[in-house]
Amino acid sequence: MRRSEDFRRTVRGGVRVGRPTLVLHAGPGPAQVGFVVGKNIGNAVVRNRVRRRLRHLAAAEVRRTAEPVSVVVRALPRAATAPDEVPTDFAAAWPQAVARLSRRTADAGSPR
Repeated sequence: MRRSEDFRRTVRGGVRVGRPTLVLHAGPGPAQVGFVVGKNIGNAVVRNRVRRRLRHLAAAEVRRTAEPVSVVVRALPRAATAPDEVPTDFAAAWPQAVARLSRRTADAGSPR
């Protein structure tokens, strides 16, 4: 994900799952993942290290996810200070976000 409108559409139109090290936004759309790693994380070396770790975790989850989903992962400062927690938080947040998105899509499609 590279365009700001893709990030905006996913964040505003999707579901949000928060964890101590990251916030994950998932929305309907093509299978793509974007990362937000702000300067509050640390210097450029630290930010790139966090982004590489998140990219590695996301690649595995995208392959396992059956339906295409657009995801924005926002790293929180704790992602740099407690890197051992990031895989656990990511592994818990991804399926929860996909499940919430599926429920929301199913509810929107059902007549009331």
